[in-house]
Amino acid sequence: MNHPLEPHAAEMRRLVDEAMRRIVAHIESLPSQPVFKTEDAAEFARTLIEPMPEQGTSYEALLDHLFDECVPRSFNTASPGYLAYIPGGGIFHAAVADLIADSVNRYVGVNAAAPALVQLETNVIRWLCQIVGYRAGSGGLLTTGGSLANFIAIVTARKELLPEQFFAGTLYCSDQVHHSFQKAANLAGFPYANIREIPSDGQFRMKVDALEDAIRRDREKGMTPFLVVGSAGTTNTGAVDDLDAIATIARAYSMWFHVDGAYGAFFMMTARGRAAMRGIERADSIILDPHKTLFLPYGTGGLLVRDASALRRAHSLHAEYLPPMQNEDELVDFCEISPELSRGFRGLRVWLPLKLVGAAEFRSQLEEKLDLARWATEELRKIEGIEIVAEPQLSLVAFRLRGSDELNRELLREINAPKRVMLTPTVVSGRFLIRICVVSFRTHRDRMEMCLEDVRSAVERVERGRPRPR
Repeated sequence: MNHPLEPHAAEMRRLVDEAMRRIVAHIESLPSQPVFKTEDAAEFARTLIEPMPEQGTSYEALLDHLFDECVPRSFNTASPGYLAYIPGGGIFHAAVADLIADSVNRYVGVNAAAPALVQLETNVIRWLCQIVGYRAGSGGLLTTGGSLANFIAIVTARKELLPEQFFAGTLYCSDQVHHSFQKAANLAGFPYANIREIPSDGQFRMKVDALEDAIRRDREKGMTPFLVVGSAGTTNTGAVDDLDAIATIARAYSMWFHVDGAYGAFFMMTARGRAAMRGIERADSIILDPHKTLFLPYGTGGLLVRDASALRRAHSLHAEYLPPMQNEDELVDFCEISPELSRGFRGLRVWLPLKLVGAAEFRSQLEEKLDLARWATEELRKIEGIEIVAEPQLSLVAFRLRGSDELNRELLREINAPKRVMLTPTVVSGRFLIRICVVSFRTHRDRMEMCLEDVRSAVERVERGRPRPR
C-alpha cells in the first residue's frame, strides 16, 4: 500500500539527496552571493498567499521554488559578508544533528522518556557552565534564544526573592541593555514603570554609582529592589559592563544578579574574553546564545543558573498523567526547570558539533573574530573623517563619519550598495552610528579587507557630494 506519510527507504534517500544537492550548491556559492536581496521581497511574499493545498506538488518543483525564489529574497545571514546586527552562524554539523534529532523524534521533556538523550543535553549544559566559570550545583537549559532565557531567569529570580504580591519589586538595567530584558520583565508581571534604566558612561557601560543611587532611592520609597542585569556585550556597541562591581552591589543589597551574555558570554572561551568579563561567574544567572558566538543555527539559546535548584523551585508542578520526576541531583527533567513541557531535542545540535570538532576549534574561531574586529578598527582609524565611537571590547566596533546623521545614513547605503558586506546602524545618545559585528565562522581576513575597501570607496563618494563650506 502507498503511505505518503511513511516513505520507503529509497524515497527517504531521494528526499535527502535532492535536498542535499541544492544545499551543497547553496553553501558553496555563499562567498559570491549578494549579502542581501530584499528590493522586491515584500511584494513577492504577497504573491505566496494561498489556501491550504488538498493535493501534493512535485518535490523537485518545491525545492526549486525554495532555493531559487524564496531563500534568496532575504538578508543572507549565512554569508561571510554578513556583519550586521549580531550574526548567527549555522554550521552544517548542527543541520545534520537536527536531521537526526527530528528523524528519531524522541521526547526529552521528561528524563524517563529518553534518559540517555537527556543526559547528552545535560552534558552540554555542564560544558557551558564550565565556560562561564560556574561550579558544582549550577545548571540550566537550552532555549529558543535569549528572549525566552531572560523571561525564565526573571521569573526564577522573582519566585526566589519576592512574595506572591510582588508589585513593589524593581529591576535595574543600563540604558544600553537589549530590549528583550524589559519585555521579559513586563511579561513576568512587572510594569515598565518598575524597570529602572541606569545611564551608561563614555564606554557605554552601566554607571555603577548611578545604579547604587537608584537602588537606595527605591528602598527609601518603600520599593523592593530585587534584580539587576549586567551586559556582557551589548547589541549597540558590544560594551561589557563592570560585572564584578555590579555583582558586589547586588550582593550588598541581597539582589539577584543576572547577566545578558547572549552575544558575549562564549568569548569566555578566550583569555581576552575572560579578562573583559571578570566577575561573570558571580552572577546568579547568565543567558548565552549558541546561535551567535558558538555559530549554531538560529533558535539555540541558553540559560545558566548558579544554583540549579532555583529553577526547579520556580517551575516544578506535578500532574498525574506524567511519569515520576527525578530526585537525584545529577538527573534533570527539563519540564521541571522551565515553562516548556513539549520541547525538541535541542541538545544534539550543540553536542554533536562540540564532540565532532572539539572546543579548541571554536576557541580559535572566536580568537580570530576578536583579531578581525581590532584590525578593522585600526583600518577605519586611517580613513580621514572617520570617528571610532565605540572601540571593540569584544568583536563589535561602532563608527561614523564626522558630519550629520543624514550624511552617515548615506554612507551606510553606499557601503552596502555593492552587497559584498552588510552593515547595520544604531542610534546611541542621539547619534547615528554604523556597526561592524564580526561573528560568523565564515568571516575571515579576505572578507574584512573587502569590507574596508567598500568603506573607503563609500567615504570617497559621500565626501565628493558633500557641500563645502564657503
